[in-house]
Amino acid sequence: MPKRVLTGRVVSDKMDKSVTVLVERRVMHPLYKKFIRRSKKYAAHDEANLCREGDTVRIEECRPISKRKTWVVIERNGEAVRPVLPELR
Repeated sequence: MPKRVLTGRVVSDKMDKSVTVLVERRVMHPLYKKFIRRSKKYAAHDEANLCREGDTVRIEECRPISKRKTWVVIERNGEAVRPVLPELR
């Protein structure tokens, strides 16, 4: 099964080796047929601490790294970032 890939904007880079990514999507309202924005925040792993607030990133689903982190940054502002996952202990 292929891994999901999402595109979003970094809204927080205060954590060590982690970023918070806001992903927005447009859905049609079932009654009014108007497109509305829905958003969700994801915690993503950023091994090298490269991402800064405001960057556009692509995140890919991965195995659980911590309680909330199951995504890893694969691309930052159009440039590929080599995802390095921490070793299992």
